[in-house]
Amino acid sequence: MNAVLKILSGMLVCYTAYCVFLFFMQRQILFPRSLISSPSQPAGGLSGIEEIWLDTPSGKVEAWFLPPGLDPSLQPAPAVIFGHGNGELIDAWPQALKRFTEIGIGLLLVEYPGYGRSAGSPSQKSITDAFVAAYDILAARKDTDSSRIIFFGRSLGAAAVCALTAHRPSAALVLMSAFTRVRSFTSKYLAPGFLVRDPFDNLAAVQIYQKPVLIIHGRNDTIIPYSHGQALFQASHRGKLITYQAGHNDCPPDWKIFWQDIETFLHDIGII
Repeated sequence: MNAVLKILSGMLVCYTAYCVFLFFMQRQILFPRSLISSPSQPAGGLSGIEEIWLDTPSGKVEAWFLPPGLDPSLQPAPAVIFGHGNGELIDAWPQALKRFTEIGIGLLLVEYPGYGRSAGSPSQKSITDAFVAAYDILAARKDTDSSRIIFFGRSLGAAAVCALTAHRPSAALVLMSAFTRVRSFTSKYLAPGFLVRDPFDNLAAVQIYQKPVLIIHGRNDTIIPYSHGQALFQASHRGKLITYQAGHNDCPPDWKIFWQDIETFLHDIGII
């Protein structure tokens, strides 16, 4: 009996140490910024992009604004505020998302604190602070129709914009390859949910969100399983689910089809 108790005690000590390790290392897992290649040139060297520095409690955080490409007489225009994945920088997205500007929608790319050229460290609070500051600047612009601001996020970026819904209004929510909540992954690490420091509860946000929600997910996603997208769709009040035959990092698999789907959604809800 004593031997059994010693074994159990040893296992408990090892598991406790493991949980302590996870508690302190989880932000390195959720925000792997150290694995991202050094950022390219600032926006000042890129044509057609306005570089904005946000004042946040974490310090200066970078954002890039791409103005809508339309007749100035048609302004103010709709706008999208975009959050990228956890292994990316805003540098990767101007070309991929420029179609927004071509259909008359402004685009604001918001960096995360501690990523790229931005000060601070990433967390749910610091990221939310940055997105709130970005939203306030975007909504105050004369070329932006603040009643037609869309929140759009991919992967971790979906969590960033879901968190923003608790602080600022929006006309619609677009979630691509989004998870339900960070706690849904704790079983993968054999850890209790209460250890999560940045819960990012997207499911709860969608459940109380009253505006249209577009959920895009790859059926073959092995990083954030398709079931997460299904759960978010089922929780939404005015949701639409689009499924692609794709994984996580190759979603969308066909950008032409993706833009057709985006434009149809925005047209149907009266944004364009």
